[in-house]
Amino acid sequence: MHSPSDSYAPTPGDQFTFGLWTVGNPGRDPFGEPVRERIPPTRIVAELARLGAYGVNLHDNDLIPFGATAVERDRIVTEFRKALDDHGMKVPMCTTNLFTHPIFKDGALTADDPKVRAFALRKVMASMDLGAELGAGVYVFWGGREGAEADAARDPRVWIPRYRESLDFLCEYSRDQGYLFRFALEAKPNEPRGDIYFATTGHMLHFITTLTHEEMVGVNPEVAHENLAGLNFVHNVGQALEAEKLFHIDLNAQKIGRYDQDLRFGSEDLKGAFLLVRLLEGASGQFPRWEGMRHFDAHAYRTEDEAGVWEFAAGCMRTYNILREKARGFDADPAVREILAEIVDAEVSPLLRYSKANAEALRALEIDADRLAQVGQQHERLDQLLVEHLMGVRG
Repeated sequence: MHSPSDSYAPTPGDQFTFGLWTVGNPGRDPFGEPVRERIPPTRIVAELARLGAYGVNLHDNDLIPFGATAVERDRIVTEFRKALDDHGMKVPMCTTNLFTHPIFKDGALTADDPKVRAFALRKVMASMDLGAELGAGVYVFWGGREGAEADAARDPRVWIPRYRESLDFLCEYSRDQGYLFRFALEAKPNEPRGDIYFATTGHMLHFITTLTHEEMVGVNPEVAHENLAGLNFVHNVGQALEAEKLFHIDLNAQKIGRYDQDLRFGSEDLKGAFLLVRLLEGASGQFPRWEGMRHFDAHAYRTEDEAGVWEFAAGCMRTYNILREKARGFDADPAVREILAEIVDAEVSPLLRYSKANAEALRALEIDADRLAQVGQQHERLDQLLVEHLMGVRG
C-alpha cells in the first residue's frame, strides 16, 4: 500500500474518516448478492487505524442490528469502544438508517402516517444517544426515503412542514440532553426514490433558514449526489463555506449520467477533485483551510476481496494528499499568481459599496466599455497550467 517514508501516506492529522458502511460494504447491488463477507466493526477500526485514518463514522444499524436487545446493544458498544480506545480512533459523526426497513417505504420524517414519523423520531433519538456516547459532534441527516414517485400523493406544502417540525424537535432534544450536536443535512436528487425532497445543497441551505435553531444546522454535501443533479460540486461547497454552513462533507467520485456509484475519491473527474481539495485546503491563500473531517463515503469495486477494500481505502487518502500537494504547487507557481493577481483600482473600488454619494459618483464615472471588452482574461493559459500541474510536468 505505502511505505512509512511515503510523503503521501495519511496520518490522523489529515482528519480522514470512513463510514462502517463504506469499507464494510459487501459488494451487493440490485442485481447481485454480496461478494465479500461483512467485516466486523472492530476489525474495520483496527485496519483503518493501521492505514492512518483519524476516525470512523456510522449509522445506528451499522453497529447495532435492528431489534437488538438492550443487553446486546451494551455488549456491542462496549466492544466497539474498546477497539476505538485500543487504536486511538474517534467517531466524529453519526447518522440514522431511515431507509432500509420497510416501514420507511414512503418516507420517515415526512411519511403520511404519524406513527411512522413517531417511529422515525424515536429511532433518531436512540441513535443520537449512541452518537453522544461515542463522542460524535456532527449528526448527518440523509433523507433517502423522503421523496416520491407519485407526486399527486403529497403536496409539498405538507411534507416541508413535517420535515421542519421533525428537525426542530430533534434540535430541542439535543439541547435538552446537553449533546450540542451540529446537524448536517445531506441532499440528493434521486435514488432510491424517483425524486428525493430537497434535491441539492442549495435547497438545503434555504430550508435551514426556516428552522427554529438554524444556528445548529448546516449541510453535508456529497460529490456523487451533486453530480447526479449535473451541478458543479466545488461551487456548491463554496456556497456552503461562504455561508459558514459546511459542517461535514462526503468525498467520493461519480461518472456523469450514472447511478449513484460512490467510487474511490479522485478516480473520476480528476480536475474537479483537484479544485475541491484546493478549496478545502485553502491553497490559494485567500481563505483559511476548512477544519472539518474529510469523510470518504465510497466503497470498493464489487470485483474486490477484503484486501482490495483496504487498497481502496488507502487510495482515497493517498489521492487526497497528492492533490493537496498539487494544489499548493499550482498556487505557488509564479505564472498562476500573475494571472490571479487582484485587480486594484483605487478610484473605483471604494465606490462599489452603496451610499447615496457613491451611487452618484458611479453615474459620473467614465468607463470605456469597448476597451474593457477587449481585455483577455488568460483563462485558457490558467487552465492549461492547472492541467500541466495535474500531469506532473510543471511544479
